[in-house]
Amino acid sequence: MKILLVNKFLYLKGGAENYVFKLGKILEEHGHEVQYFGLADENNIVGNAAESYVAPQDFQSGIRKNLTAPFRIIYSSEARKKIRAVLDDFQPDIVHLNNIQFHLTPSIILETHKYRTETKRDVKIIYTAHDYQLICPSHGLFDNDFKVCEKCLGGNYLHCLKTKCVKNSRGKSLLGTIDAYWWKWSKAYSFIDTIVCPSEFLKKKLDLQERFRTKTVALHNFVDVVEPKVVEKEDYVLEFGKLCRDKGTNTLLEVCKRLPDVRFVFAGYGPAEADIAAVPNAEYVGFKSGEELEMLIRKARFSIYPSEWYENCPFSVIESQMYLTPVIGSKMGGIPELIREGETGELFEAANVDDLKNKIMRLWYSPDLLKLYISNCKQLDIETPDSYYGKILNVYTGGKNEDI
Repeated sequence: MKILLVNKFLYLKGGAENYVFKLGKILEEHGHEVQYFGLADENNIVGNAAESYVAPQDFQSGIRKNLTAPFRIIYSSEARKKIRAVLDDFQPDIVHLNNIQFHLTPSIILETHKYRTETKRDVKIIYTAHDYQLICPSHGLFDNDFKVCEKCLGGNYLHCLKTKCVKNSRGKSLLGTIDAYWWKWSKAYSFIDTIVCPSEFLKKKLDLQERFRTKTVALHNFVDVVEPKVVEKEDYVLEFGKLCRDKGTNTLLEVCKRLPDVRFVFAGYGPAEADIAAVPNAEYVGFKSGEELEMLIRKARFSIYPSEWYENCPFSVIESQMYLTPVIGSKMGGIPELIREGETGELFEAANVDDLKNKIMRLWYSPDLLKLYISNCKQLDIETPDSYYGKILNVYTGGKNEDI
């Protein structure tokens, strides 16, 4: 089978790219031929035989220099032309879309559908929804103040313009609103065969719109299998990843102040770094990755994922438990799907300082309970590369949704 993986960035930039590259590797290991389509960039680590890519656009300066630049965010004739060159050359059986908005744009869906119509080939169009872009012009179901917002879920995207949801900018919010309506009216998304949702929560949100309801399947992200070795725990709890207000870091810092006898460690990056430095029992250790991050997670008594927006399927929650470190997570988005409450971790009401404090105290001062949670993490039910391959192959071959 030939699979074309499509993503605007073809170098490691974030979670979506990590997913695309690992999926490509899995597919190749199972004997499939894989090529990639996206933006041209000197940092690209994958590509296609036709050497056809979309030129990156600096939309900030472009808007000032060229009045047509904003509309290329919504529709790109160049992207249609460039992906057609790849389709003609590679002749894929599957076109698997990922993050395509604003640079590649859904115009490539139109061209892919045109290609399969003209060639009379049964080319499946698959879309993995890494965020809420299909139903939210600001992509995250939050407003410009990073507060949860569901006003556009029914398809009335004027709320985005009224509240300036896109970066608190009237102009950018106007473009986001136009983009949402344009692709709703164009019916482009109707040409997608299956939408893969990395959480049941995201699936339920997409299913609120009839045009997506029959296309969605829920399939958690996969992680590499690691040895469930037990290491000696040290006296700290951990938050790692992006450190900012919408991720709940500031709420956690308020808890730190109320629990001066507990040591809190923060690893990652973000605007909350300065706030961490102001709390005596909070330690910022910088950005960590690889084995250094793994050991930091393994040695923590437990980790905390205090996000205050609708997370999809955060790798941090899965990784913690995979490394035998229980998690205290907020009841937001797909987080509760990943934690067996009372078995591998605890859940608390997002932004509720008292609730989070009580859950931390419960685990910190109950060593026997913590040991039980650690032991339970050994039987964690997660998607492995092998299990994910079987399910994504079922998606590719048109299997029934209930079989995924």
